[in-house]
Amino acid sequence: MTDSPRRAARTASATDMRHGRRGRRGIARSVLGFIGIAAAVALVAGTSVAAIAVYQLGSRVSDNAVDIGGADQAIAPSIGAYDGGFNILVVGVDNDPTQSAAAYGNRHGATLNDVNILLHVSKDHQSATAVSIPRDMVVPFPSCTSEDGKHRSSPATGLPINSAYSYGGLKCVVDVVEKLSGLEIPFAGVITFDGVVAMSTAVGGVDICVDKAIKDPYTGLNLPAGHSVIEGAQAAAFVRSRHGVGDGSDLGRISSQQVFMSALVRKLKDEGTLGNVPALFSIAQAASTSMKLSTSLANVTTMVSIGRALKDIPLQNVVFVQYPGGTSGTGIYAGKVQPNTSLANRMWQAIKSDETLALDSTSVGNAGGSELDPSATAPPATTGPTGSATAGTGGGDGAGGTADVSGLKGQSAAQQTCAKAYKG
Repeated sequence: MTDSPRRAARTASATDMRHGRRGRRGIARSVLGFIGIAAAVALVAGTSVAAIAVYQLGSRVSDNAVDIGGADQAIAPSIGAYDGGFNILVVGVDNDPTQSAAAYGNRHGATLNDVNILLHVSKDHQSATAVSIPRDMVVPFPSCTSEDGKHRSSPATGLPINSAYSYGGLKCVVDVVEKLSGLEIPFAGVITFDGVVAMSTAVGGVDICVDKAIKDPYTGLNLPAGHSVIEGAQAAAFVRSRHGVGDGSDLGRISSQQVFMSALVRKLKDEGTLGNVPALFSIAQAASTSMKLSTSLANVTTMVSIGRALKDIPLQNVVFVQYPGGTSGTGIYAGKVQPNTSLANRMWQAIKSDETLALDSTSVGNAGGSELDPSATAPPATTGPTGSATAGTGGGDGAGGTADVSGLKGQSAAQQTCAKAYKG
């Protein structure tokens, strides 16, 4: 596909955060990104009532919309599925001025973009890839102009990506991820930490699995082994928990968050949420209080069009992956995450070609964060471009077929997985 919606739109119209074990901070909101996107799917189920719910959401968030440049000047698409492929960046911020001090502690220091998820939807609307970028990954920064017009020059060396928001707001985060990925990003949104509480409750809770009991004093998470339906503060604690899962690092936590995200998507697709009018209004209300969208996204027509493009993607073709990197670097990478650029380049090329990333069971559980659910029924097999069957690996055909990028960690929404308790 041609990754130029932002260009076409123009013509149409804190580095102090460290990787690893750290105290109680409002970080790790990867789930918020896909909750917002999944909510958009739910809000456009095809009924007039759902469209009204989207209108309520759109009218509420438009006053706080952020100009990221270019795409907001485009003529909005008609009410129908969005024409072609597109990219959406969802940013979860820590230390936002609006976050609940009673629940998450008093605000101090810079507002950090600790969650950065780039969602790519193929031009045939048959596959979607959500790339989670580790918060402490050191990446190049371009020059940035913040929302208040202040210009920041490109730093001489790379910075942790979670400092981009304090460096220049949402537009700067978009610019950094565009430089990193080579993709143009016409749509973006910021989600605050309070959102996970409201959104998880609005969908009626999410069924998650853990391999052993988890008790994390840093987040207050206390879960028995096996399956639990979590919502509200408990859901927030689950997606925040780092000390309770995997190897205690942010990389392991991303894997456990994918357990939550895949379970959420399965619920929205399989349990009738799309046809539940009261649930649609609840989701609209919850989303509108926790989101700040780019001006390109903050209108009802665009949201409806994007939602209709998303709603029919098969579960096995919704793939969550982690941007590849490691923690053994030196110099500017010491104590941070160093990108694996060779593997990342292969991943971005597959995404640009609209290929569905084929992930097998060995890809699950980066840094020991998750594993396949041993009690789950195997998902139905899909067929790759060579005709070979793969059991629920995310290997269905998008517009460009299937790409096997060995070394990537992640899972499809069809795979049922369990978070793994931290073993110390």
